[in-house]
Amino acid sequence: MGKSVLIYHVEWFVRILIAAICGCCIGYERSSRNKGAGIRTHAILALGSALMVLISKYGFCDFKNIDGSRLAAQIVSGVGFLGAGVIFVRHGTVSGLTTAAGMWATSGVGMCIGCGLYDLGIISTFLIVGLQTLFHRGFFLRMTQNTIKVRLEVLYRKNLIYDIENLFSNNNLNIIDIKYEKRSEIVIMEIEIKFPSKNEKYNLTNEILEKDYVVKLSYF
Repeated sequence: MGKSVLIYHVEWFVRILIAAICGCCIGYERSSRNKGAGIRTHAILALGSALMVLISKYGFCDFKNIDGSRLAAQIVSGVGFLGAGVIFVRHGTVSGLTTAAGMWATSGVGMCIGCGLYDLGIISTFLIVGLQTLFHRGFFLRMTQNTIKVRLEVLYRKNLIYDIENLFSNNNLNIIDIKYEKRSEIVIMEIEIKFPSKNEKYNLTNEILEKDYVVKLSYF
């Protein structure tokens, strides 16, 4: 293998590595909000997009009458099917649209990096993460209102998340963010809500502790 060829190969490896890192950055923001498509999905999506662009650009040099760009063009169609898999409608509420759009944009970042447009791809990554963070509903609530975090240890049951969301909404409390972790039969939940008054907080505490599936409640 000649030195010039080796340099080309190293550059290709660098491109897919940078694409994967950019995908990780976008995926981390989604993962931090407990979305289904997280770090691994976005990293592989960006890496795969960069790989397809590299193949379409350099993989058909021996064939004069083949348009390699058609291969890269199919990335957009393929990502559309992936995006459809993360969009859900539950109780009249649509969720997953931002994640689907982020996956589509992540494929664009991967294609940029695959083409060697490093600056465009990296800047786009920062813009995507910035938009997903700044325009998130919870961000504006944190900026304009005091908030409090509730830590719950509850017994696992069917429709647990839906029941907890209803519990807070029935008390006219806005949920800003919710994170949960299942440990055997216990689910640890950290819920950030709009800061209530003392009376609201007292009523909320009593109502939560009345639930037979609640093991422990704390504020922090």
